[in-house]
Amino acid sequence: MNESNRRKSLIHNIAQLVVVPMGPVRGVEMKSPELIADAAIVVEGGRINYFGKRKDAPSGPFDEAIDACGGTVVPGLIDCHTHAVFAGSREDEFVRKIEGANYIEILESGGGIRNTMRAVRAATVDQLVAASRPRLQRMIEWGATTVEIKSGYGLSPDDELKMLRAVHVLATELPIDLVPTYLGAHTVPPEFENRAEEYLDSITSESLLAQLRDEKLAEFADVFCERGAFTVEQSQRFLEKCRGFGLIPKIHSEQITFTGATRMAVGLGAASADHLEYVDDATIAALLDSNTIPVVLPGCSFFLHSETAPARKMIASGLPLALATDCNPGSCMIESLPLVMSIAATMLRMTPMECLVACTANAAAVLRRADQVGSIAVGHRADLLVLDIPNVNAWVYRVGVNPVAKVIKDGKVILNRG
Repeated sequence: MNESNRRKSLIHNIAQLVVVPMGPVRGVEMKSPELIADAAIVVEGGRINYFGKRKDAPSGPFDEAIDACGGTVVPGLIDCHTHAVFAGSREDEFVRKIEGANYIEILESGGGIRNTMRAVRAATVDQLVAASRPRLQRMIEWGATTVEIKSGYGLSPDDELKMLRAVHVLATELPIDLVPTYLGAHTVPPEFENRAEEYLDSITSESLLAQLRDEKLAEFADVFCERGAFTVEQSQRFLEKCRGFGLIPKIHSEQITFTGATRMAVGLGAASADHLEYVDDATIAALLDSNTIPVVLPGCSFFLHSETAPARKMIASGLPLALATDCNPGSCMIESLPLVMSIAATMLRMTPMECLVACTANAAAVLRRADQVGSIAVGHRADLLVLDIPNVNAWVYRVGVNPVAKVIKDGKVILNRG
């Protein structure tokens, strides 16, 4: 056993420990995780060995004592839906949207995803890494310890592989977990205009999917099912082919129009259905009878001034709702998951504690990591945040103020604001 596996640490002087349970956490249970005052955590080999009252904590010796300085300790945040690796910028489209252009109009005029596609195709792997690294470092500063990242801006086999290789490089450089998702079916590139089926053939070839599997370049496969992108039938075809090579299905669905794609994805055993601004009651019922977790992206509604997902209805039905940033250059240039929590509180009427559970335990369940991260449990990885505030309510209430004093990953302090 090496030194890091033997290392034992005490996190002490915790005024409030928020004991988020293992996900998925459903419905009303999202609102009330256990709170322990005057708490301590013992970490051994990067995993939680004890949590509870400080007076009951096992005695040392400890290799390290981490002082929480009378703050609040919560699980590290998990951003389960991002497009955080890209090149270029689209602030000009941001202004067009302010002036009245909608998402589909920009997409159909050659902008939107295709705009970023051109920048990504012109970039090397190293340039993608250099452009994206500061973005991810800022996400860490806001408390993210696990981040999912999609491809989808290359829109050709070689350029999609390039994006996923950039994610792989970043995963070796940064002290957090990055989870890669293959989003080859983001939209149809211009060279395949009006030939979506041929494009799908190119991005689901057996050689390409085998390469993704064999090089472990992606864990999930995702598709944008929407007008101007892919139909339900085309989306199903893409996801089925990817699933045959070990990629777990996810889907962008019911964002701009209702397509029924969510129920199709439920039938495929998708890990999540994301967006859901136009979800209907029958689809909520289908989600409730499945293991597919709804992921709501209120930052996108905020950024586009568009419809919001019915989060309160989904929670009331008993669903385990997750939240994510949807960080991307076109429809949500937001890197801060706590900001999205504040948006969810004000626009979706989610309580701060529901927001926290949605960004930890339930987001971990989306990424099939609920038995490892996103919660406070013995044996789970010690991915934790120390906040210099008295409670979670203050975090979400103080919009845009960052109280993250320490970020702890696998028991090691990777960011310390002193």
